[in-house]
Amino acid sequence: MTTDTAQARRITLPGGEMLAWSDLRADGVAGGGPLAALAARVVPAGARVLLAGPHEPAFLDRLAHAEVTCLLRSHLDGAALAELAGDRAVRVIVGGPTGLPAGETYDVVIAASGLDPVESVEGARLGWDGVLATLAGALRPGGTLLLRLDNPVGLHRMVDVSPWYADRDDAAWTIDGVLDAGHPANLDQLHGRLTGAGLTPDACFAGYPHPAAVTALVATEALDRETSAGLLDAVLHGACAGGYASRSVLQDPARLAVDALHAGLGSQLAPAWVVLARRDGVPGAERADLPMALTRTGPPGVGVVEVVAAAHGWHWRVTDPPARTEPATGPYASRTAAYRDAGALAGPAPTGRLLRTLLLDACLRRDLDTLRTLLSGYARWLDSSAVDGRLSGAPALAGVDNVVVAGDDFAVLDPSWQAAAPLTVEVALARGLWRFATVLLTGGYAHPWPSTLDLAGLTVVLGGMAGRELGRATVAAAVETEAAVVAALHGLDAKGRLKLADELGALEPTSPPPGPESYQQLREAWLRQREELGRVRAVLGWTEDLLTSRERALRRADAMINLLSGSVSFRVGRLVITPARWARRAARAAKRRLRAALRRRIVREEQQ
Repeated sequence: MTTDTAQARRITLPGGEMLAWSDLRADGVAGGGPLAALAARVVPAGARVLLAGPHEPAFLDRLAHAEVTCLLRSHLDGAALAELAGDRAVRVIVGGPTGLPAGETYDVVIAASGLDPVESVEGARLGWDGVLATLAGALRPGGTLLLRLDNPVGLHRMVDVSPWYADRDDAAWTIDGVLDAGHPANLDQLHGRLTGAGLTPDACFAGYPHPAAVTALVATEALDRETSAGLLDAVLHGACAGGYASRSVLQDPARLAVDALHAGLGSQLAPAWVVLARRDGVPGAERADLPMALTRTGPPGVGVVEVVAAAHGWHWRVTDPPARTEPATGPYASRTAAYRDAGALAGPAPTGRLLRTLLLDACLRRDLDTLRTLLSGYARWLDSSAVDGRLSGAPALAGVDNVVVAGDDFAVLDPSWQAAAPLTVEVALARGLWRFATVLLTGGYAHPWPSTLDLAGLTVVLGGMAGRELGRATVAAAVETEAAVVAALHGLDAKGRLKLADELGALEPTSPPPGPESYQQLREAWLRQREELGRVRAVLGWTEDLLTSRERALRRADAMINLLSGSVSFRVGRLVITPARWARRAARAAKRRLRAALRRRIVREEQQ
């Protein structure tokens, strides 16, 4: 039997398939990462699973322990999925939801890409509620539905350059906003629709930073309750900063996400929601093993990190850690400055507020006492972690965005990133302060120091507030270390490391912040550049006025000299002074001749 024949036998065509369309080439497809990790935790071993809608192959890989049936509307995607499945027992149904076999039920139904891409435009149109009712009917009693719903007024809409209502792509078949009453527009409406379909809403997660690429899932209960938690602050900021790195946005999504968290709106403004609902089940019956948060940081190969809520606080959990990436041992140019050790994420996650947030708050309020207390405490904590003045492991890379503060105690939030070689305390401190100075100046934050300070100068000032005397040479070494560490964290090659080092070295207070191209921050950078140009013009004008006044004084002196040189008194004076000059020169010459004659006479007498 040929491969094509085997694939054809695994594909069922009940009708309504879309022959020339591919959902895998469009945005919004659920991939691996936190969504797949959550699905793998929800699906028990040997369960019958219906994967409704398009999902990337990495998602299917996480469900290898279950019997999977894929419901797709694209024939192209069905054929590609059957080919990728290989020898695995994966059944593919290509058509609308009405093509599901009658009377067939599943333990888990997963629609991690939403319900809209489940329905085919070639068959009978059921609408959002109709698709939900069909999938709910395919659940066995006690079964679980995992559903993603995009937020029509989420953070991604607020920072998007192009408005959603101007979308003219081929996939824009449905109105994706609050105007469509057929779609739920918030969590309360979603829970009502689920209840109306005979399902009991259970756990709910907020997905960040974008529905098309969810890299962080956080329980909505935790977002609403722990509004000042440093861990959630770091998770949302990191997800949005990395998720929008190659996008143009209206404003900084990381700043907006953190502000929403502290305002208690982290769940309401989430770009997407992922809801678990059970059929004829008791809410929370099997939720003990669900994590509080799932996040993926760094390159895709680092895996998904989970945070679970235990009796004594939050704990790290890594169920499938990647292989430990030791630092390279080749030539110096090819060595990495940092590596990931996921095994270090074990035990309780430190509590407290993020140091970066506390420092920014103190700068905005011009609270120098709080700044001095925080920075000096940060420096003392680094000293306490050093051995013979050098830091190794996680404390060596502990910047202000990876340190939490609880009272007078400082702790590394994510200790999995380790330094490949020890760093001096001065360089590690300067690196952390330089990173904060970059955020402060390029981000346009108000602060209590003169606007004429550059990045190195502000780093030196911050070091002084921490009780350390940092020179510009130390700051330059810290910037080189930062370039090497960031290159290792993002898996850059030698060419990428050199480009990154040049970009970091060229940063100025008037530069826009690294990362997403935010129009709001670009405007602030333009205002700072205009202010700097105004200051330079003022200095140039003052210098020009000074040169003009000096030139005028020289012209007046020259005119006075010319006037005096042509007068009678000047000529008489020259007639009187000239013989006196000659006589003075003759006297000097006679004196020299007399001294020479006396020296010769003394020499002759000594010889006799």
